[in-house]
Amino acid sequence: MLKTVHQALEILKMFTKEKPVWGGRELSNATGINHTKIYRILETLEAQNFLTKDTETKKYSLGFAVWELGSIMYDQLNVKELIRPSLARLTEKTGESTFLTILDGKEALTLEVVEPANKVKFSVSAGSRAPLYVGASYRSILAYMPDEAIEEVIAGGLKAYTDRTMTSEIELRNELATIRKRGFAISHGEYTEDVIALAMPLFHEGRIVGSITISGPAYRFNEERFDSCLPLLREAITDISEKMERYQIVLK
Repeated sequence: MLKTVHQALEILKMFTKEKPVWGGRELSNATGINHTKIYRILETLEAQNFLTKDTETKKYSLGFAVWELGSIMYDQLNVKELIRPSLARLTEKTGESTFLTILDGKEALTLEVVEPANKVKFSVSAGSRAPLYVGASYRSILAYMPDEAIEEVIAGGLKAYTDRTMTSEIELRNELATIRKRGFAISHGEYTEDVIALAMPLFHEGRIVGSITISGPAYRFNEERFDSCLPLLREAITDISEKMERYQIVLK
């Protein structure tokens, strides 16, 4: 590792939304880099337009070269590729399938799926759709939708996909209230036979946009494992939410 390059990058990372402007001595004190060296690095970064210096205050802020690189990165940003590593970590830690489901009109769309290696899997494919009342992935979204949207889903009819599908209006309403109270949803073979799912809602800018789910066959993934899986699911939700905010991701 080239020490000077490493230090230059560390200096650039000091410029944040919370503190976008720095003086040379401030940076020296904050990073532990001596004054002489830090000013040489700052001069180099300024010469390459990565930093700009105010002629009056002598303080630095990010330059157009950073903006240009950020614009290139943003244009090439693939939402699924950005979020997939979070799902992959969740699958690695739980040993079960994980997937990102998003709200799409009056339905839910499976946007990304990560399955465990060398284990019996169940078929969930990216691009598949399902009604918002069937199973944990979908109800964890429906529970946080406006009342009029919930009424519209119920009025559309509750079709049975298996003999365990929730088709009672009263049962569905009670379940949605339970989800809102505890913050997650559970389902047992409602959309696919012998499959258990544990899901949490995913929000962006205060509104529901989707859910993250851990799911697996009933013989392997059961409620006894939920206590250990819930913190991991919350961790994934937090990680993905932070990425969505940082990169202003719109799931679609």
